[in-house]
Order: sequence, then structure tokens, then C-alpha cells
Amino acid sequence: MEAASEPEGEKQRAMLQRDRVAVQLGLRLTVDEPGHAVISMVVRDDMLNGFDVLHGGLIFTLADTAFAVACNEDDEVTLAAGAEISFLRPVRIGAELTATATRRTRTGRSGIYDVQVVDEGGSVVAEFRGRSRTTRLPQSTAGEEQ
Repeated sequence: MEAASEPEGEKQRAMLQRDRVAVQLGLRLTVDEPGHAVISMVVRDDMLNGFDVLHGGLIFTLADTAFAVACNEDDEVTLAAGAEISFLRPVRIGAELTATATRRTRTGRSGIYDVQVVDEGGSVVAEFRGRSRTTRLPQSTAGEEQ
């Protein structure tokens, strides 16, 4: 997993390095800032559905991962409380998708984040909105107990 080099992003990079799905999909983190993240992936043959277009669940996974990085901006684990996505156009093999997550609001332990997914030509393929909830679990112990 490629990751951004900013020191602030160390927790997020550790989170992504433990994310087996992100590693398997070849997700690349290029921007890692509090409340903002950019992640890309290239569509492979094994990601296509029966109609030879990218499986919608994988577009959701890309957007959800960008959302996860953007909302985990402090020392406590933040998880999705809910999310929805609108698929706007089909995606074919070889396309490079980029998901850009942006915090819209964060109040107390709740937040709202929007993620736009575009192809290499800049065409929007999906719009995602995630609702986050910050837990009391510290980042340093997340994933240590199974």
C-alpha cells in the first residue's frame, strides 16, 4: 500500500497497512490530511461483474476507504455510522478511479463526509456520503485484540 508521507498521516497509514481489503485492491493513498483524503485504484479484470463493468461494491469500498482516512483525524477510532452511494456511470477494466473525501461537518462525536469518485478523465462515476461516529477506542490499540 502506497501512502502519503506527511507525519500527521502515520496513524492513517498504519490503519491502511492493516486493512487487508485495501491492500488486496491495490489502493493508493495520495493525500492524507485531517478531514481530507484522496485514494486511487486501477480497475483489474478480477474486479468486474458479469456485465464486464466494475462491481459497484468495489466503488463503494474505494469511497468508504477514503472516508475512513478522512474521518480518522485524531487519536480515537472513528467508524462509519452509515453511508449511501449513487452510481452515475459504468467503469471498465483499466480505468483509474480516484476518490476524494472531504469533511462537511463534525460536531462532538458525529461527522458527515462527502466522497466524489472520478475516472482518469475527470468524469464523476459515483457520489458517496458517509456519517461517522467517533468511539472511545484509542488508535494505538485498534486491531490489537482479535
